[in-house]
Parts: sequence; structure tokens; C-alpha cells
Amino acid sequence: MMKRQHAWPKGHWNWPIQVSHKHGIRCGDMIFFGGQVDLDMKGNVRNPDNLTAQTKSAMKFIRRVLAELDADPADLVKLICFYVHTEDADANRVLNAVADFLDDNSGPVITLIPLPALAYEHMVVEIEGIAMLSEDGSSIPRVVSHVENLPLLPKPLCHALRCGEMIFVGGQTSVSSDGSVSNKHNLVAQSEALMNRIGVLLRDLGAEFNDVVKINRYYVAGGTAQEWEGAALACASYFEEPGPAATGIPIPFLSRDGLMASLEVTAMLNPDDTRISRQHVWPDGHWDWPVHLPYKHGIKCGRLIYIGGQVSMDSKGVIIDPGQLVTQTHTSIANIARILDLFGAQLDDVVKVTAYYSGAASAGMLHDNLRVRSASFNDPGPASTGIPMPCLAYEDMEIEIEVIAMLE
Repeated sequence: MMKRQHAWPKGHWNWPIQVSHKHGIRCGDMIFFGGQVDLDMKGNVRNPDNLTAQTKSAMKFIRRVLAELDADPADLVKLICFYVHTEDADANRVLNAVADFLDDNSGPVITLIPLPALAYEHMVVEIEGIAMLSEDGSSIPRVVSHVENLPLLPKPLCHALRCGEMIFVGGQTSVSSDGSVSNKHNLVAQSEALMNRIGVLLRDLGAEFNDVVKINRYYVAGGTAQEWEGAALACASYFEEPGPAATGIPIPFLSRDGLMASLEVTAMLNPDDTRISRQHVWPDGHWDWPVHLPYKHGIKCGRLIYIGGQVSMDSKGVIIDPGQLVTQTHTSIANIARILDLFGAQLDDVVKVTAYYSGAASAGMLHDNLRVRSASFNDPGPASTGIPMPCLAYEDMEIEIEVIAMLE
């Protein structure tokens, strides 16, 4: 296991149940922090239903986690903001509250995911992310993409950023530079257009699709395989096999009427633009999608291991334990462990966990799967985020878990 430093600042917010997870973890030149929210030390929601106030509080908690890991907001490279959407203006409220907290440094990239509710009643925002800092404490040079004719973001937020070996492209949607929505209500057409845009952003930073190690798709759908398939194939066509790890999550809506998809990718490339060697794995008998895709369940690139969203399915794409959250959580974690084992890694090498679970947005639903996830790791464990979804990609699928691990 790589040497790592964990963060739980004194007086920081806490879950109402005991967990092995920590708020932040520093490993090598990477810093990961789990979803930060506006709770108190007893797990009570503060500033109920106030999106701006809770966003500012979450950013303050992020600053405290980074400080305990000898970093600060200038080292942020990526943020994902899950927020409760009530009107179109909410997206700008989140963006502006986040940007106001940052200095004039370049980056980070940002992805906004609107949802009808979050885990605790009256909680309206949760923000997770990544920062980067050299092991000797020095800043890592970064380059921001300057592709034109993209939607404006409040500075210093950006659409794509390269820092060390890492290249991040934030959530891209079909909002044009003039604020209009292209290909309204057409999921496949928007997916193809967004992949083309991502290709432009990658090339602007010296990379290409074959350098991508992880793709996340958030798409507007109601949780059926038919809705998932067309857009999945459209995005997959941009990758050669063996491709990156992948996660696809249906959401009920995006921030504007007619928007159908938000896509983000992470790529890796040596600072001198040479390709980093990588290893792909697919355990024997592992679950598979109902259509052929180039994605692999796990990819190791340099010291990082990305594992795409793991679910409770068999090799023919049939749900195991339909509708059972706790047993599906156990199966998803077991699948993660199988993939890690092929890399010579184990669960305690995991640095970040993100779980998307289906069902009512309630403390009980979160705690049911959080207990299983937490018990899978020795204390101190990885950073963690748990997000409730109205549904997942298939009927009776209750949870999808993705992880990042690091090895020497």
C-alpha cells in the first residue's frame, strides 16, 4: 500500500452512524475528498434548503480538509457538485458560490448534477473532488484549455485542465456558447456532439480518446435498458478496444429543458506527451452489458486504478437479488475486490468510493448501504460519497459503486 495521509478536521461534520471512511486522503500527488455537505458534528442539516449557504459551507469544509492535508483550494483540479434542482437559476447559484470561494488560480474543472433530493431531508448540495500537490509540497504546473465557443464559466472554473499526468474534462452538456440548447430532447445526438467536443478539449491539451482512463455519463432517462443502449453505443464508438473504465447513471433531468446528457472524462499522459503504460482487466465470469462495449471493468495506468461502476448482475446481464439494496451492495463490493485482485491490489488500496443508490432519498436508505461499504474497509478508510437516485440503469438495480485505488 502507498503511504497515505487521512483527514478528519477537528469539529468537522459527521455522519449519524460510525464509519471507516475519512473526509479526505492524500496519496502520492493526489488528494481525494468525499462529498462535503452542510451538516454539524451530530449529522444535523444546517441552513435547510438554502442552496447558496450550503454550497458556501461545503466549500469551507473542503478548505478545512485540504488544509489538514497541507493543501489549499488553489490545488483543486476537479469538483463534482450534486445539488437539488428547483429552477434553472440554481445551476448558476452553485457555480457562482463555488467560484467566489476560489482565487484567480487556473481551474478546477466542474461537473453539475441536478437531482430531486439528496440523502438527508433539507440537504441540497454535496460536493466531492480532487486536488493535486507534489509529494514535496510544491505546486504542480497546470494548463487550462482555451477552446473557444463554449459556455462561459465563472472564473477560475474551466472546462478542461491538465496537471502533471492527469487531464480532466468537466461535465459537458449541449448548452451552446450563446446559451441555447442544441439537439433538444435527443439523447443520442447530444451524446455524439458532446463526445466530439470532448475530443476537441482533449486535443487542445495534447491528448486523445485513447488516453482516457475513465468516462462518466449522466443521462436523462427513466431506468430502462432501451433508454441506455443507444447513447451508450454512440459514446463507446469513440474508443478503441480495450477502452476506459465507465460509469453510466440515469438522472431525471438536467439544468435546462431539452438537455439530455452530461459527460465527463479523465485521461492520463506523461508530461512529455508520451503514453503511460496501462493494464486492463475483466475477471472470468464477470457481469457484462447486454450490448458489446469497448469498456473494461478495471484499468491501471501508472499508480492509479480506475474501476467502473460495479453492480449486482451476472455474465448475461441479469440482475442478481433484484430490489435488494443491502445484498446488491455486498455483491458490488465483491466485484470490486475481484477486479482489484487481478491488479495485485486489495480493498484497502482504494482511496475514493462513489456509490449511486436507487430509492427514497432518506437517511435510512443511505445508512443501509453505507454500513456495508464502510465495513468493507479497515479504518482509516477511503474518502466516500453516497448519492440517492430515483432509478439506476436497469429495473431492480439498487446500487452502482465506482472506486479509485492507488498502488506503488
